[in-house]
Amino acid sequence: MIMLTSRRFLPSISHLVAFEAVARTGSVTAAARELDLTQSAVSRQVSALEEQLGVELFLRERQTMRLTLAGDGYAREIREALRRISSASLNLRANPHGGTLNLAILPTFGTRWLAPRLGRFLAANPGVTINLVTRLSPFDFRLDSIDAAIHFGHPHWPGAELALLMSERTVPACSPDFLKRYAITGPEDLLAGPLLHLTTRPDAWEQWFAGNGVSFENVHGMLFDQFATAAQAAIAGLGVALLPTFLMQEEIRRGDLVAAVDREMESRERYYLAFPPERADYAPLAAFRDWIVAEATANPAA
Repeated sequence: MIMLTSRRFLPSISHLVAFEAVARTGSVTAAARELDLTQSAVSRQVSALEEQLGVELFLRERQTMRLTLAGDGYAREIREALRRISSASLNLRANPHGGTLNLAILPTFGTRWLAPRLGRFLAANPGVTINLVTRLSPFDFRLDSIDAAIHFGHPHWPGAELALLMSERTVPACSPDFLKRYAITGPEDLLAGPLLHLTTRPDAWEQWFAGNGVSFENVHGMLFDQFATAAQAAIAGLGVALLPTFLMQEEIRRGDLVAAVDREMESRERYYLAFPPERADYAPLAAFRDWIVAEATANPAA
């Protein structure tokens, strides 16, 4: 009975596509051209949708169609729903036998640690296709077509289970020229120079100074949203960045980055694989979870 009731309010895809096109373009003519339909066909589909919903979605003014307040909110939700349907269809076409895993990654972790190892997972699981997208902070799995995500932080993600991967050690890093210019000899000297901050770790420098017994009032500096850009700024001599050593091994090996002071510190937070509980038994996710936990155990960051 519940399903039958809900189907009364489940419009056809053609009606929704027509509505979204008119809502986006503001014109039946433009929508008809985009959809390769006649203007009357588009108008009929929009009218049929309004009749089925019992809600006026547009204000019709001469040659234009202007969304009502209700129509504007509905258009936003329908646009996202159509995007997700399109994405699911593309995933199925790319791997018609199933086995697609949509994984959200942290940019630098994904490119520096995960990507070089993914070949081993794909070789061991030839039926699985992995799609990677970037997410910098936790999100609601119920509202996104993501199966799992790499998470750095405390073991808390509402609505998700977490599998521990690894810890990390950070070091204040800068260019060799910067180190000479500021004559840094101890942790307290860093307060005199420009510090580079990551927006997703706003208190990282405070933790580092406190852990090294340095008193401070405020810690200011440039903000970056990714480790890669913060590292490049440090290499360019713009300041000192607090960077995970395992993600910056190549820059350190080449000498592009050096430790401003030799004081590594283990971060309070950890890396995790987050996933919705209802997807825990999904075969590609289960295989990936077992693999990445084993890989992190064998190749720890710290």
